[in-house]
Amino acid sequence: MMRTRSKMGRWALNIFAGLGLLYLFTPIFFIVAFSFNKPKGNFNIAWQEFTFENWMHPFAEKSLTHALRVSLEIAAVSTLISTVLGSLIAVALSRYKFRGSGGINLFLVLPLTTPEIVLGSSLATLFLGQNFIDFGFTTIVIAHIMFQVSFVALTVRARIRGFDWTLEQAAQDLGASPLRTFMKVTLPLILPGILAASLLAFALSIDDFIITFFNSGNVVTFPLQIYGAARVRIPPQINVLASMILFISVAVLLSGTIAGMRKEAAKTSAAKPKRRSLTKSA
Repeated sequence: MMRTRSKMGRWALNIFAGLGLLYLFTPIFFIVAFSFNKPKGNFNIAWQEFTFENWMHPFAEKSLTHALRVSLEIAAVSTLISTVLGSLIAVALSRYKFRGSGGINLFLVLPLTTPEIVLGSSLATLFLGQNFIDFGFTTIVIAHIMFQVSFVALTVRARIRGFDWTLEQAAQDLGASPLRTFMKVTLPLILPGILAASLLAFALSIDDFIITFFNSGNVVTFPLQIYGAARVRIPPQINVLASMILFISVAVLLSGTIAGMRKEAAKTSAAKPKRRSLTKSA
């Protein structure tokens, strides 16, 4: 009786988990499906006819292409800066204990818990009081860095948690300088966490709408362009470009996963001959 209940519980849990994932992925399925649709009017919201024409000309809408390029440039610059700053903050908070570290942890969490409309309007008010800066590319980059640093620092810190700091001491005992120790010992070990954090920051930058809306000025990013075009016209190229971003993201994640699995398999295969030789000698 207990086994039957446990099996039913597992089945129910799996069903609910599958329904939850289906609910989350349904909009993505619609985006990919409607990238192959041939709409009859200005709005690509009703299925009409299957076609590859949209994918043959993904950059037909010049305004969309320009907005996507601007979003990629902003994401690249802000991700680079936030990754460096966030990684250094994470290493400092994990490596050293000092007075005020608890307050810094609180400040790192605040941008994640603060509503985006509050953060965006606050930054807009800050920039309005400065006469030396105009709303545009620079203000968007600064605004994106403000919330990206928190995501990067917390992600890298989660990777560093449990890091064996005696490895640094061993390297310095062998004559390595602090910089060489960081580049040869610390950085390679925390690099997967840094890469994961940078990918997360890049995706958040491209996806952001509210904070960008308050600080964009005359600059139009990809989300802002879609928001403006949705009132008049929804071309299928929106779905095509969004699907391209999705496929590239999935490809990067799969390549990273496969590379990690191959690395672990190589380590396992390299350790097997050593175990066999030890057993033979014993």
